Amino acid sequence: MTALVLGFVVSFMVPTLYGAIKVLFFVFVLLFIVDMLLLFASKGEIEGGRILPDKLSNGDDNPIQLKVANTYLFPVTVKIIDEIPFQFQKRDFGLVSKISSGGNKVYDYQLRPTERGVYSFGSLNIFATSPIGFLAKKYTFDQAQEVPVYPSFLQLQKYDLIAFTNRLHEYGLKKIRRIGHTMEFEQIKDYVLGDDIRNINWKATAKRGQLMVNQYQDEKSQPIYSVIDKGRVMKMPFNGLSLLDYAINATLVISNIALKKQDKAGMFSFSNKIENRVVAERRSSQMNLILETLYNLRTNFIESDFSRLYIDVKRNLNQRSLLLLYTNFETLDALHRQLPYLAAMAKQHLLVVIFFENTELNDFASKKADTVHQIFEQTIAEKFIYEKKLIVNELRKHGIQTILTKPENLTINTINKYLEIKARGLI
Repeated sequence: MTALVLGFVVSFMVPTLYGAIKVLFFVFVLLFIVDMLLLFASKGEIEGGRILPDKLSNGDDNPIQLKVANTYLFPVTVKIIDEIPFQFQKRDFGLVSKISSGGNKVYDYQLRPTERGVYSFGSLNIFATSPIGFLAKKYTFDQAQEVPVYPSFLQLQKYDLIAFTNRLHEYGLKKIRRIGHTMEFEQIKDYVLGDDIRNINWKATAKRGQLMVNQYQDEKSQPIYSVIDKGRVMKMPFNGLSLLDYAINATLVISNIALKKQDKAGMFSFSNKIENRVVAERRSSQMNLILETLYNLRTNFIESDFSRLYIDVKRNLNQRSLLLLYTNFETLDALHRQLPYLAAMAKQHLLVVIFFENTELNDFASKKADTVHQIFEQTIAEKFIYEKKLIVNELRKHGIQTILTKPENLTINTINKYLEIKARGLI
């Protein structure tokens, strides 16, 4: 009896399921055709484009814009895949969004390059699906766009006016008190409330019968040279950027500030020979010349020859100049090999040796040690940290100004040193 009932049920359900499958298949095919007609045959399309700046700023977050418009008569869902330059090693970039009929959207994202050079963007790929969602139509825009990555001009813009405001402390810049009359005489003028009474010119006051004061201005047209060591010690990376690129970015900023202060800005690099020379001048094209020179500066992984640097400075720099030397010393022995040449340069010019703290060692030494092995490693790290301080003291013994800085604070500390030197009239 049971077998007869099961047989009846099966014989009834088989044609019913078969009919339902046929209906579902027909609906699927119909929706597929409708979806195809909507995307490929109906009026409308997806429009898109990538908006790139003329150049990217090295070590900074650079804005990139994607614009997408929907001219279909129905809303669409878009998946955007932008082919980012290989230098970023980012293979999972994708955006998914809905755009109404006749609507458009702007998508912003940021890229932080860590190497100078030309970056090549691939295609901007947009996959559009209708509300049915069975098919996707691919659109391709802006194939093979190239954009150069220059030294940090965004940092240059950031610090452009900072050195001339009264809000220096907000940016880590120190307010430097001017010491004595380390400025050039400009003119004698009538005394007005607020003038420094120490500047009163008593002879002129006696002749005119009213208070007269001397007016001074900052000394101008002093040569400021950024000297960049591009040997192998400057290839060490911190936060994605090499020490060389930190020095390059700082050079760009300090050159701009020096020119705004009416000084002459110049630069050159060295390793086994002197290269990338820009003679210190105040011409209008000087910043562009420095920028282009810095863009092409590369390390050559060779040990730097400080004797050649000294000979070149002695031969080519006849006027006393401020030399901002970007290099790196890890040990006292490394310094002692170069100290005679540094001391010789310091006799003719105002030399500032700028080198770097090892921030990774600092972080490691500050961690809690739980084992004997960790205590041993931290002791070694603290020895290297202490040796950096000994290097500073050794340089100062020979009358050489120093900056020992974290890489990320290099620009701020260099600006502070320059302003301090100007205020104290050391050059």
